[in-house]
Amino acid sequence: MPSLDERIEMAVDLLGRADDVVAFTGAGISTESGISDFRSPGGVWDRYRVVTYQEFMADEDKRKGYWRMKSELFREMGGAKPNRAHLALAELERRAKLTCLITQNIDGLHQDAGNSTENVIELHGTNRTAYCLSCKKKWPIEEVQARLEETGFDPRCDECGGLIKPSTISFGQSMPEEDMRRAYEAALGCDLMLMVGSSLQVEPAASIPPAASRGGAKLIFINRTETPWDHIADVRFHEDAGEVLERFASKEG
Repeated sequence: MPSLDERIEMAVDLLGRADDVVAFTGAGISTESGISDFRSPGGVWDRYRVVTYQEFMADEDKRKGYWRMKSELFREMGGAKPNRAHLALAELERRAKLTCLITQNIDGLHQDAGNSTENVIELHGTNRTAYCLSCKKKWPIEEVQARLEETGFDPRCDECGGLIKPSTISFGQSMPEEDMRRAYEAALGCDLMLMVGSSLQVEPAASIPPAASRGGAKLIFINRTETPWDHIADVRFHEDAGEVLERFASKEG
């Protein structure tokens, strides 16, 4: 593999020649902000059992376990700030280079960094709100967190008594059709995709970078570990996303 400096120059060249850049991000972009990723040792799935949407709906004990996991994530995400990688992507949008940002993340840090809400597609929803599964009433997540601490881990809607769930997509829950359509449309139409911090193991989101490749886009992968799709990347980085994005975003002009 070429040296880091050589790969930075390759990435800068690709970025300089691209007219339509799309970013695809996963949990690895937020680890520098202090948010645990999901699959690494010590990550969320190391500490908690996955609760499917069907289990959440049917089993009170599993629902309470799910809320305990979420309660830990609320505290972790509540103090998190955008890191160098988030800020670099926001800067690329400010320069009208980055046209769309597709994320698997639920932390909202891309918007905090300065990426516009209309350009961010949150495939797995957001952890910043919760809603009633029956009447669709919404709350800021802080209100639900306060209720959890006061009354326990199975909150109900104060309007209709329905189950409350964070505005995130759980395993077994249908993906948002419109967001998936927009994501694939952006991937197929771009000429460069930056894939940052995803293991590319969770479908159907993991199929988006390969779709960009099929559409003729060049791909830059920035991820600490290998992915099943590394062979389609034109440039690969296993270094920290913050260092890499900050360096080549600062050079591109």
